[in-house]
Amino acid sequence: MSAPLRLGMVGGGQGAFIGGVHRIAARLDDAFALVAGALSSTPEKSRASGAELGLDPARCYADFRAMAQREARRKDGIEAVAIVTPNHMHAGPAIEFLKRGIHVICDKPLTATMAEAKKLARVAADSKALFILTHNYTGYPMVRQARAMVARGDLGRIRLVQVEYVQDWLTEAVEATGSKQAEWRTDPARSGAGGALGDIGTHAYNLAAFVAGMEPQALAADLASFVPGRQLDDNAHVMLRYADGAKGTLWASQVAPGNENGLRLRIYGDKGGLDWRQEDPNRLWFTPFGQPRQLLTRNGAGALPENSRVSRVPAGHPEGYLEAFATIYSEAAQAIRAHQAGQALPAGVHFPTLADGLAGVRFVEACVQSARRNAAWVTL
Repeated sequence: MSAPLRLGMVGGGQGAFIGGVHRIAARLDDAFALVAGALSSTPEKSRASGAELGLDPARCYADFRAMAQREARRKDGIEAVAIVTPNHMHAGPAIEFLKRGIHVICDKPLTATMAEAKKLARVAADSKALFILTHNYTGYPMVRQARAMVARGDLGRIRLVQVEYVQDWLTEAVEATGSKQAEWRTDPARSGAGGALGDIGTHAYNLAAFVAGMEPQALAADLASFVPGRQLDDNAHVMLRYADGAKGTLWASQVAPGNENGLRLRIYGDKGGLDWRQEDPNRLWFTPFGQPRQLLTRNGAGALPENSRVSRVPAGHPEGYLEAFATIYSEAAQAIRAHQAGQALPAGVHFPTLADGLAGVRFVEACVQSARRNAAWVTL
């Protein structure tokens, strides 16, 4: 077994949620070892965060530029960097590391604006390094099963795509209480043009495209900010039109009481339908038209190779959010090792790319444009 890849991290210091998730995911399959970081926007907090994680003080940097420069010069420098900052701080670090040939694993959405996304895309095209985006929900085994079933025609011709991601944690003005997670997500300067759209709507959009194997050509969006004084959307209803006549709907909300993390995908074709819920991730319901519903389980009877290859334990033992996140990191590690060896991407390896990130930013901007025109149809 190869030694873990050397990983750095930008952001994710004390008080951050997603940084800890990335660190768990990176080490779950022994694919990466964290060795360096610019973990906070202040040098003092970055050093303190690094000390808590047991990092060498010499590799706890005051800012990401210094980290990129020094790590690129070290013989034992990082091979990849995880960027886990708020949205407006994705492009700058990603560009610095890509320019130095260091692989980038970036939290979603890609950037806060399309201008930043296009600039990042140009740098990535000239870089020798890979860019991986952590749309982690694509890492679930039953999501991989659903994608494979759609691709082999089990549902027939796709007619309907319905995806929703609903939460309730922003039902009140939590951002006014000092919540770090709420503050930046509701701030246009740090989050970008989308609130719930950028935070969870992009996940829903990406999941639907990943499983259905197609992206919409046009959309019409009705956005709302229900909490008084909130500057960004906290609820979005979006209608989708696909090239072959299929129709879709996307609902993203963070003000729906009773919903904790309600990500659900339903796809219907002329031969059958699929239904998957993230809060019950080890089960996938398949209904062939005119027949009883079939329950498919993670690594259980009827599991396709795409399901089994990313399952870690036998059927009946739950795998969830952290394992799905770890799948993205493990897929990234396989891609990086193949890249280092000058080999092709191993068969079956999937991870969200820069193209997925561009699609997500395009989706948010199109929704905002549509909403400003009274939910007019906008071409993607």
